[in-house]
Amino acid sequence: MTDFFEGIAPVRFDADATDDLSFRHYDPDEMVMGKRLEDHLRFAVAWWHSFAWPGGDPFGGQTFERPWFADVAGDTMDAAKMKADAAFEMFGILGQPYFCFHDADIRPEGADFAENTARLDEITDHIGTRMEAGGPKLLWGTANLFSHRRYMAGAATNPDPDVFAFAAATVKTCIDATRKLGGENYVLWGGREGYETLLNTDLTRERRQAGRFLCMVVDYAKKIGFDGTILIEPKPQEPTKHQYDYDVATVYGFLREFGLEGEVKVNIEQGHAILAGHSFEHELALAASLGILGSIDMNRNDYQSGWDTDQFPDNVPEVARAYYEVLRAGGFTTGGTNFDAKLRRQSLDPVDLIAAHVGAMDVCARGLKAAAALLESGELEGARDARYAGWEGSDLLSSDLGSIADRVARDGINPRPRSGRQERLENIWNRYV
Repeated sequence: MTDFFEGIAPVRFDADATDDLSFRHYDPDEMVMGKRLEDHLRFAVAWWHSFAWPGGDPFGGQTFERPWFADVAGDTMDAAKMKADAAFEMFGILGQPYFCFHDADIRPEGADFAENTARLDEITDHIGTRMEAGGPKLLWGTANLFSHRRYMAGAATNPDPDVFAFAAATVKTCIDATRKLGGENYVLWGGREGYETLLNTDLTRERRQAGRFLCMVVDYAKKIGFDGTILIEPKPQEPTKHQYDYDVATVYGFLREFGLEGEVKVNIEQGHAILAGHSFEHELALAASLGILGSIDMNRNDYQSGWDTDQFPDNVPEVARAYYEVLRAGGFTTGGTNFDAKLRRQSLDPVDLIAAHVGAMDVCARGLKAAAALLESGELEGARDARYAGWEGSDLLSSDLGSIADRVARDGINPRPRSGRQERLENIWNRYV
């Protein structure tokens, strides 16, 4: 145990609370659409932003002081275990059901692959012990294949086959670790799977490498009996300008190219959707329509900034739009709501980390309950069905141009435009949110 969160009591639900360290909307046991609210939202804490991020930005370095940081405790396994202990203390305060991690978040970098693997085994043993004592479960694990300088030209798409091999071996160990801890998903986050200039890039080769890498991941997961979901997280622009996994549509095309559309789903982040020029709900709705919606990273971007600011969500109507699409798709199965969000670099105190999650969990609860009420009312879905009612029983899509032209001429078809009723639908939406 550490004393990092000393004096902070477990967060409780109290609808009448006036402090910022109580849930006023998130009651885990509240029934919504026949399911507990906790089971709808499936909250997870992101290890990297909550415990590994030093508080820097593109223009300045570390602002946070944590007793497990390398500048205090050294880059050692003892520091990694202290970090894990502090994490589980926070989990006990929040009471969320899941957490997520990259390998580099939970163990220090070793001298080589063998030392990395040994350290990952050691820290997952430690984390497993904490989980057995009543800690939350693992929503998903992943490998950091973007921070170390060896990955500056990518991992799966790297021009050096030795880097490809190191990355593949690392992913193998991370899938093993995820399975060992009972993880329900494994995520591939291709932060540098793209290119910076065409002057030195072979697009065909790099896409083929990425496709083969993903096939290896799927095959290995099956081989070891990992029954979780394999996820890709679409990631546009940052840090690589031209990403091969730019958005949901791009990822789906990639999956179809390599015959993996039935094997892999997507983990969609709000901030990444914005960087791709989309809304969060667009990406969710498209993934659902393609049958690849898996999980979400919940955060928000600063709409005036040109990078991924990863702020905690604070906009209930915006969050409600996202959960409406999740609920329309049938809700999460193995996926959940991971807070891939970080404190502002001036938020220095341990209690700030608790308050950020409390506020975000309440915002998500309010948004999901509003979305559920609207979905149950049937108002929007009834209007949607009515808009396409003319297609019921139609054989147009199985016909041909000549036959259709004959029918239009014979029956004197001369359609008049009909209102899309957008403003009225927005009024309905705003009554609930």
